[in-house]
Amino acid sequence: MTASESSEFWLFGYGSLIWKPPPHFDRRVPGWVTGYVRRFWQVSSPGLRLFEDHRGTPEAPGRVVTLIQKSYWDQLTDQHAAGPDKVWGVAYRILSDRVAQVKDYLDIREINGYSIHYTPFHPADGSPSLTTLVYIGTPDNEQFVGPQDPHKLAAHILRSQGPSGLNKDYLYNLHVALQELSPESGDHHISDLAQRVKKLEHDTASGVAAPTPRDPDQDFRQESSTTEAEEVEKA
Repeated sequence: MTASESSEFWLFGYGSLIWKPPPHFDRRVPGWVTGYVRRFWQVSSPGLRLFEDHRGTPEAPGRVVTLIQKSYWDQLTDQHAAGPDKVWGVAYRILSDRVAQVKDYLDIREINGYSIHYTPFHPADGSPSLTTLVYIGTPDNEQFVGPQDPHKLAAHILRSQGPSGLNKDYLYNLHVALQELSPESGDHHISDLAQRVKKLEHDTASGVAAPTPRDPDQDFRQESSTTEAEEVEKA
């Protein structure tokens, strides 16, 4: 990287930022990061400040994606056992005179459980890697729910909605956005959940009785915590 490139501000988006970009960017570069796994394991509901990118309510939180460090994910029991080596997304270069403004915008957009990290980003066109800022909901934040049964998770996403709309639309938008980045940018976790939600949606519209989980949101947290505790004991 040249001196000018190293001083640039780049942001990596792996969720809604792929199709709902930040303001004031002048370059959008598809590519990937390594060392992580993308999962719908983060709660989505408005915090103290309402914003457009929430897919649930405080009483009934939705689900959005976060990144899990691959080394940590390898210790968990995940029914979606495939963890691709690459997590595809998009890097945005922010105009230099707008960096502070965009950071403020992102701090509000990602306020609920996400924290700032930096990671190397590999452009799909083969150009040199970039250092990108990324917001991650780490396992120690209270909005992290951990491994969940895919069918229960799909049913939860289907019935959730918030200030920004239906939780299922977040999932569908992410599924389509990933497919458009590259022939190899698909994510099995995302595509499988999208198929499950669409089937549940079709069955509901057709009047087919589908087994919808009735566990409250707290049960997801309790089940996740128990699973993680058991894995720690095994280790």
